[in-house]
Amino acid sequence: MAPAMGLKRPAAVSAAGSATQTITLPAPAVRDAVRGALREAEAPPSSARAPAMSSAPPAAVDGVLCLEEVDGRRWSYVVEGSASSAQAKPGRVSARARAAPVGATFRAVPLQSPLPPAEEIMNFIRSYVVPEGFPDSVTPSYVPYMTWRALKHFFGGAMSVFTTRALLNSVGVSQSRATSGAVAINWILKDGAGRVGKMLFARQGKKFDCDLKQLRFSGDLMMELGAGIELATAAFPQLFLPLACMANVVKNVAAVTSTSTRTPIYKAYAKGENIGDVTAKGESVGNIADLLGTGMSILISKRNPSLVASFAVLSCGYLLSSYQEVRSVVLNTLNTARFTVAVDSFVKTGHVPSLKEGNSEETVFNPPWRHQPVAIGSRFGEAFQEPASFVATRPLFEDERYIVTYNPTKDRVYALLKDQARQDDVLKAAFHAHVLLHFITASHANLKARKRLNSDQGSHQYVNPNPLNMDFLPHIEESCKIVTSSYGIFKRKAREQGWIMSESLLNPGKARLCGVVPQ
Repeated sequence: MAPAMGLKRPAAVSAAGSATQTITLPAPAVRDAVRGALREAEAPPSSARAPAMSSAPPAAVDGVLCLEEVDGRRWSYVVEGSASSAQAKPGRVSARARAAPVGATFRAVPLQSPLPPAEEIMNFIRSYVVPEGFPDSVTPSYVPYMTWRALKHFFGGAMSVFTTRALLNSVGVSQSRATSGAVAINWILKDGAGRVGKMLFARQGKKFDCDLKQLRFSGDLMMELGAGIELATAAFPQLFLPLACMANVVKNVAAVTSTSTRTPIYKAYAKGENIGDVTAKGESVGNIADLLGTGMSILISKRNPSLVASFAVLSCGYLLSSYQEVRSVVLNTLNTARFTVAVDSFVKTGHVPSLKEGNSEETVFNPPWRHQPVAIGSRFGEAFQEPASFVATRPLFEDERYIVTYNPTKDRVYALLKDQARQDDVLKAAFHAHVLLHFITASHANLKARKRLNSDQGSHQYVNPNPLNMDFLPHIEESCKIVTSSYGIFKRKAREQGWIMSESLLNPGKARLCGVVPQ
């Protein structure tokens, strides 16, 4: 018989605190536990009940709710809605825990004075020229290496002006100093615009490590977009310089993406200390294929085919090959997309997919306008709508280094990280957020089904038009039970499948909740 598992179950939460009772559940299948919890959650939440039937939510505590730190700067979230809240000192809890109205709001109060303009400018420059976490994220030899590399590129850029001018003269451009100089300057401006675009996109930083498949395919899409803009110069020769500059910006952004994601991909295939050899041979294969494609294109172009039709066919082949290339990469780390696949499979079936299954089901094309249902490491003001919801939710996570909630106005689950959170806490917070999302999705589906049923029967059911975080507190409580009993099982099964759990690449936000300093 399967062993039993102890489970801490939160009792009814009050404004004063929370009690905890321990129950025992059999643990042979997480799937059965999730389904059982979902059946309990099928009852309409408080947002679906009439106002007369809903119980009063816990009162918000007047004063400071919490402190938040982002990149070394702190904010205090202060309750508004009563006279005494205006007298609360930033970073301090008011002496008496007075109850604020449920409709009270909060505001963020910075605890430091604004940075001087010079420091703001330096921080902006650092975000483009040094890696995140510098200097702790790199070795000491990084600075002299990059210093000499910058000088090398400085002299190389200066030399390119003269070499470009010489090349233009050699192909018949007028020997007049003014003419050849102007043409060379225009050409350099085109290349310079591309370099600026390459530099600006480098601010993506850690995303090149976390979402390398997604960025690699997006870079190939941008490469084709740049090629299309270059093609447009034939139709609009009078706009050559602006179109060429635009094309160079787009293609250089794509080049940054390609070079930044190339090494991690080759690293996935190297066994031992042969990453240099694997990279060299991989680039050789690419160069051979490039030469063969160039030769074929020269032969075809002698027949004067339609320029647009040829470009369309070749672009389709390029993007299809790029998509399959990226999908064929098998990585053993868990970024956001692969983590979502793993948790969804575990919650629904109790099974963690293998490396090949998880990578094949990963979403490769993720446009920026697509709604992201889960956010990790977000700011307090994005996650909570009013103080009362935070006060009601906080006791459920007293023993955790994170807080998970659902914001119905944004239709997103938020996992807020505390300042003590470590790598495993980030993983657990993300796991909890996806479990809660599963409950919320099931709740929405049940609510829609009841609406259709009531509509067919001609009956009416009250629905709160302005739901709050606390209206989904029953789902948060149920998710806490499932996470308590199943997170360890998920980690064990993920390791058995070969996933590296200690090197998570979820790339959480930088906001951290800090403990409120007592008065």
